[in-house]
Amino acid sequence: MVSRSETRFIKINFITIIVTLLVILAGGIVRSTGSGMGCPDWPKCFDRYIPPTDVSQLPANYKEKYVAGRLKKNEKFAKYLESMGKVALADSIRHDKSITVPEEFNPAKTWTEYLNRLAGVLAGLFLVLTAIYSFAYKKTAKRIIVLSILNIFVVGYQAWLGSIVVSTNLAQWVVTVHMLLALVILAISIYTYNYAKQLHKTPSVIMYRILWLKGFLFGTLLLSLVQIVIGTEVREGVDVVAKSLGYGAKSTWISQLGSIFSYHRDIAIIVVIANAIVYKMVIDRFSGKAAPLLTVRFILGTLLIQLISGFALAYIAFPPVAQAVHILFSTLLFSLQFYLYLLVYRTSTYKQ
Repeated sequence: MVSRSETRFIKINFITIIVTLLVILAGGIVRSTGSGMGCPDWPKCFDRYIPPTDVSQLPANYKEKYVAGRLKKNEKFAKYLESMGKVALADSIRHDKSITVPEEFNPAKTWTEYLNRLAGVLAGLFLVLTAIYSFAYKKTAKRIIVLSILNIFVVGYQAWLGSIVVSTNLAQWVVTVHMLLALVILAISIYTYNYAKQLHKTPSVIMYRILWLKGFLFGTLLLSLVQIVIGTEVREGVDVVAKSLGYGAKSTWISQLGSIFSYHRDIAIIVVIANAIVYKMVIDRFSGKAAPLLTVRFILGTLLIQLISGFALAYIAFPPVAQAVHILFSTLLFSLQFYLYLLVYRTSTYKQ
């Protein structure tokens, strides 16, 4: 029987997952509107807890001040990379001239980035609450406690990396790592949520072989992860092309990306086929109101929206709304696939 404290944990954990997805959506909006440098410092915004609304509220030398601050932080980051043996990477940060280019104040971009940070704070708060309520499992499932606390440390590292994203002026590889860490946070939250929900339930047993589905689903999950990484690289390439064209001629951006976009498009086709096979395998093995059936239907719906937004980006001149939707639903697809894998993993085949 599930206790009240365990029920409370499950609810808080679920809210945490939703809020984390909203943070990723907010990040997608920031990226699509070019608001990443709307706040040139971190964790404050223009050295304020409540950002300014007009340039008159800023000191006359604000550009030089924040560039100097970024250079100082980047030097510390470069030394950190050198301590890890990444000497070439450290040198590339030290000699990156784009970091010395000051950002013009834009109130719309500033507040877009500021709201993104507030969403991040909210997610952090719910992760702390999740860790606190996880102690309901101190006698039954200590792994839930360990993973919930671990997630707080991952979020702390993610927040620090967020400051590096700002100080390096949105260095491409840092943005990619930032995105991958968001997936790690989501995966841990989904795992603890599923584990808590299934803790007092008897594992499912079906009449059909499940091993092939487990293996194929795991491969599909890895494929989606690779696709997200390549998609992030595509977005980084778009940034380079857009900057070189002065952010004009949007209809030509995709055509100038080269092979990386072709890889992303081709893998998207494989992802669709793989998920269609997963869908067929699930409906062949489960019936009624089984959770895997509901989850795989959500996966198909998510995949459809993901494809539509991808077509819009490729053939309708990169609309900002499609960018945010594409990032959100790629993350949602990964989340649902991971949840489905956890459900299927606990399922076994009936043996006489």
